[in-house]
Amino acid sequence: MKRIVKLAFVLTLVFTILAGCGAGKKDSTIKVGASVTPHAEILNVAKEILAEKGITLEVVEFSDYVQPNTNVESGDLDANYFQHVQYLNQFNKDNNTHIVSVASIHYEPFGIFPGKTSSIEELKDGAIISVPNDGTNEARALMLLEAQGLIKLKETADFTATILDIEENPKNLVIKEIEAAQLTLSLQDVDMAVINGNYAIQAGLNATTDALAIEDKDSDVIKNNYTNILCVKEGNENNPAVQELVKALKSDKVKNFMLEKYNGAVVPMF
Repeated sequence: MKRIVKLAFVLTLVFTILAGCGAGKKDSTIKVGASVTPHAEILNVAKEILAEKGITLEVVEFSDYVQPNTNVESGDLDANYFQHVQYLNQFNKDNNTHIVSVASIHYEPFGIFPGKTSSIEELKDGAIISVPNDGTNEARALMLLEAQGLIKLKETADFTATILDIEENPKNLVIKEIEAAQLTLSLQDVDMAVINGNYAIQAGLNATTDALAIEDKDSDVIKNNYTNILCVKEGNENNPAVQELVKALKSDKVKNFMLEKYNGAVVPMF
């Protein structure tokens, strides 16, 4: 009888210890900031993959290009996924932030979309074309207009070019600088607009089917500078949850989602 009681006591003690260990074990959580589309949508696919590994992915959506970076810098976010390399470099320079890329994920073609004027050939003298006003994206838009022969930039113009770097403007086009998020909303008020991929998608537009002209996605300049990246604050690159997120974002499941969902408006770069 004593042996039975002793055995019962030992078993109870073992189960208590195991239960205590189980209670103390928590799944890791990673908090990532993203543009509403396509980034948050893509992350939600990766979320399913991470859940199978005991990692909870919390996606925080932003409608601007500033807060996702300032929140990573402050530590309120573990990572963000919304920007390309050139934007990140300029943001760090302008704001003395310390954000780094941990993976290149996808590319979104920039496109010239029709507003009041339906074709580039029909653009009249003094026509209005809106472009994003944020740093490197304005330069990117101007380079696309230059590729269509609408303007010519100074030879010294680079990835930080603005309308002040326009050297030739044969049609006297009015280049209107607008916040990127407002480009689609004001499309009916201008002749054309050069629109960021994510905001175009959010408005139901597809650069490959709706734009009058798009960037050359096979260009090394495009691949090396405008691929969208997953970013963290410097020093957090080896965070195990971040590394698992990288694997999830580069999975076949995510790649197939991009190809099927966005019909060329989002191009996997892995």
